Amino acid sequence: LSWDNGQGLTFEVQLAVDQDYMFSLTQRVHNATAQAVTLYPFYRVNRGYTPEETGGMLVHEGPISVVDGRLNEGSYKSVRTGGTPPDGISWSHQGTGGWAGITDKYWLMAVLPDQTAPVVGSYGWQAANSQYQVGFTGAAPVVVAPGATASSLAHVFAGAKEVRLLDRYETQLHVPMFWKAVDFGWLSFLTRPVFFLLDLLYQQCGSFGWALLIFTVIVKVVFLPLTVKQMRMTWKMARLKPQVDVLRARHKDDPMALQQNIMMLYRKENVSMFGGFLPLFIQAPVFWCLYKDLYVTIEMRQAGFVGWVKDLSAPDPTNVFNLFGLVPFDPTQIMPFLVLGAWPIMYGATLFLMQKVSSSASNMDPAQQKVMMFIPLLFTFFMARQPVGLVIYYCWSNILTALQQVIIMARLRAADAKPQLVQKK
Repeated sequence: LSWDNGQGLTFEVQLAVDQDYMFSLTQRVHNATAQAVTLYPFYRVNRGYTPEETGGMLVHEGPISVVDGRLNEGSYKSVRTGGTPPDGISWSHQGTGGWAGITDKYWLMAVLPDQTAPVVGSYGWQAANSQYQVGFTGAAPVVVAPGATASSLAHVFAGAKEVRLLDRYETQLHVPMFWKAVDFGWLSFLTRPVFFLLDLLYQQCGSFGWALLIFTVIVKVVFLPLTVKQMRMTWKMARLKPQVDVLRARHKDDPMALQQNIMMLYRKENVSMFGGFLPLFIQAPVFWCLYKDLYVTIEMRQAGFVGWVKDLSAPDPTNVFNLFGLVPFDPTQIMPFLVLGAWPIMYGATLFLMQKVSSSASNMDPAQQKVMMFIPLLFTFFMARQPVGLVIYYCWSNILTALQQVIIMARLRAADAKPQLVQKK
């Protein structure tokens, strides 16, 4: 494309695009006048409407930039209300290179200027035409001598935020932290490796669903020593229950003395209260990483599994309140909370199974068991609105946990029985 401004300046723009929607943009200006001309190159990404934000608090949507190695995330509201006249700029920062654009949950349109040039990145709101503007202006002027031609090169990305694709562009174009267009969150040092492991398993087995199941087995193997330690603590506490009951009866009117005596008993028997909860605390980040990855990465969007699961990143599409689709009506139209799919029900069943195994191992009081019976029901309804991939992960994890507990407790009982047999002989 080329045009003449009628005052002796000729502008030329060359566009090229690859298969992943990375545009190369070359601008040239030829000065046919008798005087030098001073120009400032600029690049803009415009959005003429305020979209519905689908990511909520989990995913950033709106203006985003990295300038001088610093990530900045703006909101549509702050850009509209925080602009200063006459240009409506609400945020700006000067640096060398970087990138800036407007992001949705899965899509990004961003400008990548010359990574060696000083630029000023900015967010702005043009009230006259109701447009958001994000982009760069050259920080240093370009002087075009008479008869000379000046040029600048930039890139514009307008595509899906595929993790490996962004990493490839970051390497090829030397763009700093381009991967941060995907909102991996504050725990990105964990969520990214978990994603790459899932993606590697996906490449091997061809299904993110099966990759989740294999990933669960890997997690169980990695945390097996902690699980064994937890079960040993549980077994020791169950064996000490008769002695604890005696202490409760003896110090029923003195809670302070009761607590002190129980602690002394646990220290004497080398029982750690915290040791039983340690695996839960350590495995909690794994839950968050999976939840985040399923929610923010486009790779898992519309990734199917066996049966009716067509999108691991969405809730289970079935619903027990319309007999899993046999009755032709949507229960959520009557009451929005009437959502309970097949996989969440299976999750509740596996949670109940795991709870039964755990309660028998820990010798829990009958009253406590009755209270704990409501937990599977509560979590079943909670997980009904979560990504079905996460529910599948927890179903499989509960089954593996129950099997681990049965095997470990059987070995602990056998180890306890051996000294007794030797003593009888």
